[in-house]
Amino acid sequence: MQAMTAANLRSAFGGESMAHMRYKVWGARAAADGFPNVARLFTAISHAEQVHATNHFKAMAAEAGAHLVAAGGGFGLGTTSANLAGAIEGETFEIEEMYPAYMAVARAQGEREAIQSIQYAVSAEKFHAALYAEAKKAVDAGQDMKLGTVQICGVCGHTLEGEAPARCPTCAAAKSQFKAFA
Repeated sequence: MQAMTAANLRSAFGGESMAHMRYKVWGARAAADGFPNVARLFTAISHAEQVHATNHFKAMAAEAGAHLVAAGGGFGLGTTSANLAGAIEGETFEIEEMYPAYMAVARAQGEREAIQSIQYAVSAEKFHAALYAEAKKAVDAGQDMKLGTVQICGVCGHTLEGEAPARCPTCAAAKSQFKAFA
């Protein structure tokens, strides 16, 4: 793998890994604040972020050795509303800035595995941002969000609310690859 793509994937791996843990912490805060559906949303999306980090790591399978990894990571444990604002900000950054830049480099360098991993992640991040915005609107009105079963594809991290499809619309994985958060 070319050096610039590898550096970008290491950064994405770091960012997705931190998002995975941050969302677990923010989910616990949402539960403590009396928003069980928002807590479940954070938990489900935390799992999707873990899938993204895993895919980035696997795309770099031949990149052995220790590296100092620079990755953007939101910090702070605030109210559920503030945590949702942080989640929206992070997802939006990935959608609008980080992943488009990383994708351009991966395409220019012909790095097919990196391209696929990035495509999987950015596709899911769009839905994450929308769900977090919906959750924030409810929390700001003093209510828990209405939320059905959240499904996460274990292959690509595709996220949806409702019944898992027969095949993932992003990666074509079988329905059995989805993990339900009900």
